[in-house]
Amino acid sequence: MVARQKGRYSKYIRPINILFDLMVITILSLFFFQELKLNFSYYVVYQSFTWILIAIIVKYYEVFRFTTPVEIITKLVKQFSIFLLVVIAFFPFAKTAIFSGKAIAIFMTISFAIIVAFKYFMFFYLKKYRILTKNNFRNAVIIGYTPEAIRLKEVFDNRQDYGYRFQGYFSDKKQNPEVLGKIEDLKSFVIENRTDEIYCSLNEISNEKLKDLVDFADENGKTIKFIPDTKEIYSKNLKIDYYELFPVLSLQKTELHNPLIKGIKRAFDIVFSLLVITLLLSWLIPILAILIKLESKGPVFFKQGRPGLDEQEFFCYKFRSMQVNGFTEKEASKNDPRVTKMGKFMRKTSIDELPQFFNVLFGDMSVVGPRPHLWSQNKAYANRIKKYMVRHYVKPGVTGLAQVKGFRGEIETDDDMINRIKFDVFYIENWSIVMDIKIIIQTVVNIFKGEEKAY
Repeated sequence: MVARQKGRYSKYIRPINILFDLMVITILSLFFFQELKLNFSYYVVYQSFTWILIAIIVKYYEVFRFTTPVEIITKLVKQFSIFLLVVIAFFPFAKTAIFSGKAIAIFMTISFAIIVAFKYFMFFYLKKYRILTKNNFRNAVIIGYTPEAIRLKEVFDNRQDYGYRFQGYFSDKKQNPEVLGKIEDLKSFVIENRTDEIYCSLNEISNEKLKDLVDFADENGKTIKFIPDTKEIYSKNLKIDYYELFPVLSLQKTELHNPLIKGIKRAFDIVFSLLVITLLLSWLIPILAILIKLESKGPVFFKQGRPGLDEQEFFCYKFRSMQVNGFTEKEASKNDPRVTKMGKFMRKTSIDELPQFFNVLFGDMSVVGPRPHLWSQNKAYANRIKKYMVRHYVKPGVTGLAQVKGFRGEIETDDDMINRIKFDVFYIENWSIVMDIKIIIQTVVNIFKGEEKAY
């Protein structure tokens, strides 16, 4: 089972910008600083790391289709101003380095000029590309037929470079040829017509319907934004963007949606998985392979399709802990007759999960994240438990917050799954590198301490 591929070329724009910027400052530093007796191995790492850190702080790469040129210039000035101080700060700590204000000034000026030129080329080229080709447009609908909603529709029509294709209004209060139906008709229309974004006028919808709409957007991977009016809005997750002078509120994505954070987390995953594979699995696999084969016939590794990021299928690897059987979509239960003696030991200590670090290395999983469920569980609970599909917004993990909190193993009641989802969603919405480290440490502690539901 494989879900429909999602996304456009937009997802590649930020990585391309990041790689280009790092390439420019690296090449130019190697050229202009070659006579300053720097240890370039250390300097390039230092320079790249601080550039990315500054970018996160000043939100340098958060440039959208509606971002104004003035905002882009402001971000560039902030980025380079702090980066200049960081470059200068390196020299006092490099004993053999020779400080040269002239070399630094030339390096910064040329870097700034090249990066500004590239950034503006990308920004304006994409605007022209959308207008001329009509590609990379996002389909949008508006709930409500209010003066604010009409003004927003006019912005979509007049600013084609923003790249929005307006599909129509939905309203319970107004009747008009442009109103496609009532709010209750919205869900089926959005799915059937591949609508990307839902704009909601808050004075046209009740709190109950709004909550239901937010859940619908979460479960179907749609973006929901709010058109502000006189009502008070209480949400720390709301941010304001301006389409020209038109304000639009939207739910902020989590840190795990930030391309820079995703890059940092991916780098950590690669390093951590390589350490586990080289230091542990390199000698453990031959030993376990012999023990598994001695007890029962069948392969050493168990491979099973699981839903991953965006509900795309990947093959999850484990050490085989059961007799070969035809009930692989049935989860293990206590005293399960399919589990071998060696399998009981591996499951109790979670050793059977270790091959998933190959999944991490391949990019299908992360070290920490929501545990990958069976397809049968996805089918059973996707429509029964709210926010269940939110867990597919990120890569599944070898370990996760729900697991270290004791919600692992057999699902005996709906409450078991509800609690899993509660912790999975909390992890996604409140992620930090510190949380990841705590979860990894707690996982190791739990392995040695033993867990009641590890069977």
